[in-house]
Amino acid sequence: MSDTPSSLLRSTPLLDTEHPDIERLVAERGWRVLPMRERIGAVYDFVRNEIAFGYNEADDLPASRVRADGHGQCNTKGTLLMALLRSVGVPCRFHGFTIDKALQKGAITGLAYVLAPRRILHSWVEVWFEGRWVCLEGFILDAQYLSSLQRRFPGARRFCGFGAATRDLSAPNIEWRGQDTFIQKEGIVDDFGIFDDPDAFYARHGTNLSGPKRWLFVHAIRRWMNDNVARVRAGRW
Repeated sequence: MSDTPSSLLRSTPLLDTEHPDIERLVAERGWRVLPMRERIGAVYDFVRNEIAFGYNEADDLPASRVRADGHGQCNTKGTLLMALLRSVGVPCRFHGFTIDKALQKGAITGLAYVLAPRRILHSWVEVWFEGRWVCLEGFILDAQYLSSLQRRFPGARRFCGFGAATRDLSAPNIEWRGQDTFIQKEGIVDDFGIFDDPDAFYARHGTNLSGPKRWLFVHAIRRWMNDNVARVRAGRW
């Protein structure tokens, strides 16, 4: 696409497209030979369902680390999605926001919820497809986790909690069909605008936790949060 800056395909410290694990994954999956619609969809589905919803130790992790963790949330799964998209020749960019922490209630409980900032940094990925920018946010919750929520809250429409903020929990717009996808959009508070990459966003706005709170999160609270997410996914309410 001639009017797309080359920077929207480049590698960065966080979008480490040249890392051996990223290169190996892309080669093994054969994504580069797919038509563009199917190519985006295959990468999107990989990040949505093969990288489980969960909490990494920080927002500003490189894509290869998120891949190795095997789980992530909006920001970290987005980093991996961007790296994989750029690896297969799909221009993409970062859109930064905050969300109300009420969106995370249930997925985050107890002390973790108390310590969380009232407004949590959030992001989605925008891809250039068929002459327009398409917003991708629906990759955050893996299918197994989302299905458990839907069974727990049958028929629910407008819903906020457990990592979702949507107008229709029973049928959220999360499948790749060449259009926008969303699962947390209804919880957005602040719009920080568009950035070429997550590196630029975190350089300006920082990450969700710092100092003693970050140490406590990394060494204790994150494990409790991921254990709770695993219980929700398994339907152990």
